[in-house]
Amino acid sequence: MIDIMLPYYGDVALMQAAVNSVLAQADAGWRLTVVDDTAHPDVPGWFESLNDERVRYYRNERNLGVTGNFTKCLDLAEHDLMVMLGADDIMLPNYVGTVLSVAKDHPGVGMIQPGVEVIDEHGNLVNGLTDEVKKRLYAPRVDGRRVMGGEELAASLLRGNWLYFPSICWRTEAIRGAGFRPELRTTQDLALELELIERGEQMVIDTTVCFHYRRHLGSVSSKMALDGDRFTEERLLYSGAADRMRARGWKKAERAARVHSASRLHALTLLPTAMKGGQGDVAKALAKHAFGNG
Repeated sequence: MIDIMLPYYGDVALMQAAVNSVLAQADAGWRLTVVDDTAHPDVPGWFESLNDERVRYYRNERNLGVTGNFTKCLDLAEHDLMVMLGADDIMLPNYVGTVLSVAKDHPGVGMIQPGVEVIDEHGNLVNGLTDEVKKRLYAPRVDGRRVMGGEELAASLLRGNWLYFPSICWRTEAIRGAGFRPELRTTQDLALELELIERGEQMVIDTTVCFHYRRHLGSVSSKMALDGDRFTEERLLYSGAADRMRARGWKKAERAARVHSASRLHALTLLPTAMKGGQGDVAKALAKHAFGNG
């Protein structure tokens, strides 16, 4: 069984599409738990109308924010495996069957990254610059399945985080042991992945496409990128990671953290937008991140 945890905030229709994609799974080995951090009046009634014992619905008495809601989801998970599904993402019908098959063949693995396609806000398949760079420059070459861990995986992710966090299936004990850092907003995924790698967890990559990751400009990380906060957070994360990698003797991973090439490239691609919009301070911050020493 897999606990599919859905920390919800945002668009109602997209959330309903995400829930319906879970209900359409070909493999019955799942349970869905939705933790609602909104005040939309129609949402509780919609879940009640589903009348499905496989679906649990909770509404927070007060707003917990992203990290608080993620942590509550961790607390509510009960099965050995779990997924932190994005409220606007889509599981293809073969998702649960795919990750359960991997888990059966690799018992005790900490993370499973299945094959992902990217869609826009309208559900159309897209292949933008960000995902092309992920695929061609940073993601490892995998034919079928591949097991990665240790310095190899850490260095790969520190060069450029090619994972899709909402699609990853986690061993519940592992992700709960690491938890989420309350001071982070847009780098929770990489921080968590590095923590698990440093704890000795391995990842299985399976190329079977079974998940649609939705990318659109309305995301928190997209908004933060153009006010500079995202890259301030990223610099601190990479600096701390570099120090830890050095202490471990992981020289390749330390170098990847200090260079953080994908993060620099991202800042560089945003420079024209900031300059065109007359955001001088933001443009300076982006240039510092793209060309600076730290």
